[in-house]
Amino acid sequence: MKKTIVKILCLVTALSLLILPGCSAKPSAEKNPADSSGTGTASAKKPSVYTSFYVMYDFTKKIGGDKIDVTNLVPAGTEPHDWEPTPNDIANLEKADVLVYNGAGMEGWLDKVLETLKNKKLIAVETSKEIKLLENADKGGDLKYDSHVWLNPMNAKKQMEAIKNALVTADPSNKDYYEKNYADNAKKLDDLDKEYRDAAAKFTKKDIIVAHQAFGYICNAYGLRQVAIEGLNAESEPSPAKMAEITKFAKENNVKYIFFEELISPKVAEAIAKEVGAKTEVLNPLEGLEEGQVQAGKEYFSVMRENLEALKRALQ
Repeated sequence: MKKTIVKILCLVTALSLLILPGCSAKPSAEKNPADSSGTGTASAKKPSVYTSFYVMYDFTKKIGGDKIDVTNLVPAGTEPHDWEPTPNDIANLEKADVLVYNGAGMEGWLDKVLETLKNKKLIAVETSKEIKLLENADKGGDLKYDSHVWLNPMNAKKQMEAIKNALVTADPSNKDYYEKNYADNAKKLDDLDKEYRDAAAKFTKKDIIVAHQAFGYICNAYGLRQVAIEGLNAESEPSPAKMAEITKFAKENNVKYIFFEELISPKVAEAIAKEVGAKTEVLNPLEGLEEGQVQAGKEYFSVMRENLEALKRALQ
């Protein structure tokens, strides 16, 4: 049903653009528009870049800096799995230079939207394309793979490289700038990976109970095991049998922390924690941040280090 709705929206938008060629939808968040001189000549236009959800936006800002105009499609504080673009979003993509997205099933709306776009110059970069994907462990729903690839810093490095390459293609005059930003962030990702490896070597426990099956890549990279209350569909509800299974596991393995996510209701995690005498703790999959968190300066590296501290408390 959702895919049908998206397709209808796309067709309506396309028809409206054909009927009213003199009109165009104004981007929802234009940043640093080109200034005009006294002679009426506009300054060099920055590439217009759209991103599919928060972590793609954060990575793109880190590489593109002030050389691009970047807009995140999913609003702050919104869980991105079931988000759908509006007709205005689609109209903006018709004028964009670059679209940065994760792939691996994260953006269920994307294929249909790309099929309807008339923008032939659009560079659509699937940042997970060169990453080995983990299959959906519970086989539930219509998601074949775990899409949260960025939670392994080495995967994040590949994603930033894909973004850098796309920006160089769209804006070759600033190639050196993008290359330098990528090199700086690649070094930071190497450092972050080392911090995780050093900490994991000291963990006395390996099992983490999480709200939904989003942490396969981080567990796979550092020798941990996730026990998920819910599957890859973050909006699903666990059955009574699943709740009993998780509770039994927590008691038998002396689990002291049940992890939940800020964009999803913590009530199930809290119920299990109460039953087994454990604490609850945030483990952030970085699908999205609240506006206040962004304003406070939180971003990929700071949140990943907060995640590491939470894992240390639970596993050391």
